[in-house]
Amino acid sequence: MKKTAEICLILFLTLSFLGGCGTKMQETRTHTETKNSQEEEKGVSIGVSFDSFVIERWLRDRDAFVSAADKLGAEVNVQNANGDLQEQIEQIRYLIKKQVDVLVVVAADCQALSKVMLEAKDAGISTISYDRLVQNADSDLYISFDNEKVGEYMAEALMKEIPEGGEIFMLQGPEEDNNVKLVRDGFERVIKGSGLEVVYQAHCPGWLAEQAAEDLNEGLKQFPDVKGIMCGNDDIASQVVNTLAETRRAGSLAVVGQDGDIAACQRIVEGTQTMTAYKSVESLAEKAAAMAVKLAKGENLGLDGKTMNDGSYDVPCYFMEPEYVSGENMDQVIIEGGVHSRDDVYLNVQK
Repeated sequence: MKKTAEICLILFLTLSFLGGCGTKMQETRTHTETKNSQEEEKGVSIGVSFDSFVIERWLRDRDAFVSAADKLGAEVNVQNANGDLQEQIEQIRYLIKKQVDVLVVVAADCQALSKVMLEAKDAGISTISYDRLVQNADSDLYISFDNEKVGEYMAEALMKEIPEGGEIFMLQGPEEDNNVKLVRDGFERVIKGSGLEVVYQAHCPGWLAEQAAEDLNEGLKQFPDVKGIMCGNDDIASQVVNTLAETRRAGSLAVVGQDGDIAACQRIVEGTQTMTAYKSVESLAEKAAAMAVKLAKGENLGLDGKTMNDGSYDVPCYFMEPEYVSGENMDQVIIEGGVHSRDDVYLNVQK
């Protein structure tokens, strides 16, 4: 009996020990699964601050960026400042508090955002100046199009259209946008000594194209014999052509712009706009998203060593090439390239 009791005791202790081990293994396994789940949930976080969506292209940038980032497993927090500089600063600080891994900024004012961009870097956040280089901010990357090339293309188009030379206007975007300066540099470099003379210049604050109509009318009062107009973008060109149409002068002056908007392409085939510098914003946004994810992961961006000085720092750059689009190559670049459909481009042209 005593022996039987001892055997029972041994069996009880053995089963208890095995049962305890089983419970401990289960707890360990559950803990490991929870840890892996947490690691999977902690993906790359990207904050994107847009100046505004007043220009149609920025909606395309946003959608392409978010889509590309999502495919790479990154989460994107998009903020829109609606053209309000102080609002953009506060939104960037909000993204800093959210501890995003990367901050991407389309600047409302390339000078005024320097401090808050440096605040992001101090918080350990990688920063990207998107399309417009924020000055004195030491961005980790500046990604844009070759804006000087855009200006060169505009100048070449006007020189081709006005070979005898003459008076021209420059109706540009806001001076706070560093790209405006770059486009102007390329434009002025090419027209130098060409016989084209810039007799009137104006700027549209906040890229509000409606201002261009007023500026154009003022310029025409002073210089009624103008032969060509350089427009900061296709939105401004729209206002210019509409204003010229009111006095039946649309098509009689050479008008150039940039972006490749559908309305600009329609005007080109109609004969009221000379050219546009097309920029594939979807390609730019997708590339920016891929580089933002690489920055967050500490991976090499594979750049060619090109830099641009922001006033204090040499910032690594990646530039995409714009394309010169006129009536001569509209079909090849825009239609065959899948940018806009033939029906849309030739909507107002009799077949």
